[in-house]
Amino acid sequence: MEIEHKLRDSISAEPLPPTKSAEILILRARSENGSIDSLASDQRSLHIIDDFPEKKRAEDELNEQVESLLLDKVDNGDKLATFQLAQFYFEQDDYKRSLIYFEKIKDTDPQAQFQLGVMYHDGLGTTADHKKGHEYMLTVANNLHPSNQHLVHVAQYNVGRAHFEGCGVKQSDTEAERWWLLAANDGHPKASLKAQTALAMYYCREESVDYKKAFFWHSEATGNGSLESQGALGVMYELGLGCHKNHDSAFECLKEASERGNVYAMANLTAHYYAKKLYTKAAETAARVAQLKDIEDISRETDCLPVFIGKGIAMGSFYYARCLHLGHGVQKDKDLAQTYYSQAFKFDGNTTQMLQNMVTHGKI
Repeated sequence: MEIEHKLRDSISAEPLPPTKSAEILILRARSENGSIDSLASDQRSLHIIDDFPEKKRAEDELNEQVESLLLDKVDNGDKLATFQLAQFYFEQDDYKRSLIYFEKIKDTDPQAQFQLGVMYHDGLGTTADHKKGHEYMLTVANNLHPSNQHLVHVAQYNVGRAHFEGCGVKQSDTEAERWWLLAANDGHPKASLKAQTALAMYYCREESVDYKKAFFWHSEATGNGSLESQGALGVMYELGLGCHKNHDSAFECLKEASERGNVYAMANLTAHYYAKKLYTKAAETAARVAQLKDIEDISRETDCLPVFIGKGIAMGSFYYARCLHLGHGVQKDKDLAQTYYSQAFKFDGNTTQMLQNMVTHGKI
């Protein structure tokens, strides 16, 4: 098991916090004019259409109605509708038109500024301009008006990420840490969850290691719902990093995180079972992990970092190979074991080498 890793290769940006979709907002707008029924009926009907072409046609018609109504409102000077239209285009991946309408309200709408920061950073609908993207995000991060509270911590996290990566601004670990601490807001549930987890990972790096701080931030993030941190917290309890060793707490964290889909937690739960010589459970859990293949798809579904998913699959594959090799909890099959040893190395060579070293020293 391991906890230190290359943070720079793993942290992800945080998107605009969830807002009511343009379609729901339009339904409300329609209701004001007494004409909600037809559009609402169209929307409900989409859920019972089994024929894909017909469903696609119905969705396109609904989107056309949404767009038409929003354009009418924009023509009448409705600034809220301007944001809704821009966001509607953004969600339709029509980034060029989205950019046009976000630009129209960039001086007065922090949500538009946030999205422009994302779009210029990622080159969506325009040529990538990391410096300009950072400037937009910094504007939002510094806007402490009460109406901006749902955005400020998310923007602060992204500003910290830009400093950490040196993207659009000079690289600075110190500035990254400062902005992430602001974004994490002492572990407040409404602060940036990604910032809380990022801080925990930051304090697990060799360059800035402080396991007590890492344990604190993984604990805060876990309490606020972070699946990533819950798995890491289980490992910290298991190894006694930043805390006293507590195998019961480790088991609880790893088991719950595994049930929620954290692959890295599943792999470490396998190691937990194996160390306690619960070989049948170890083999069963390892076998499930070893069948996983699509790292990016798992990351999208769980919001866990690809780097740890890869490590998890490597660990699961190695432990399954070990069980097959020795006949622990499963019928002995050395040829199949070799297949999974090779698979482990394919997913993460460093993790596999670490586990092989543990075998050499009689620890597995």
